[in-house]
Amino acid sequence: MHESSIARQLLSAALDRAAAEGATRVVSVRGWVAEAEALSPESLSLHFAAHARGTPAEGARLDLRLHRVEARCLSCGGTYAPDHHVLLCPRCGGDQATLLGRLGLGLDALEVE
Repeated sequence: MHESSIARQLLSAALDRAAAEGATRVVSVRGWVAEAEALSPESLSLHFAAHARGTPAEGARLDLRLHRVEARCLSCGGTYAPDHHVLLCPRCGGDQATLLGRLGLGLDALEVE
């Protein structure tokens, strides 16, 4: 599962940051995920909770916000919001585009004890 490996990476980053701050417990993790990645925040949360069992992040709240990524059509130059990984331009029908902005997911903040 794609979400499972990403949740594991997010957990690892959170635990590393918490350890660097000398924290013993992660209370919450706040971050973002690009809509263009077609990831389910709900599924990421479930996988995060499963991977966090037995770690200092067990029971931590995962708060992910969706980050909109626009695309620029390489044929007509128009910008639009793609439908997940479908990059068809609604203006000209072109299927070649460049995604603009941040992709993937990121960790914004941790609440630790």
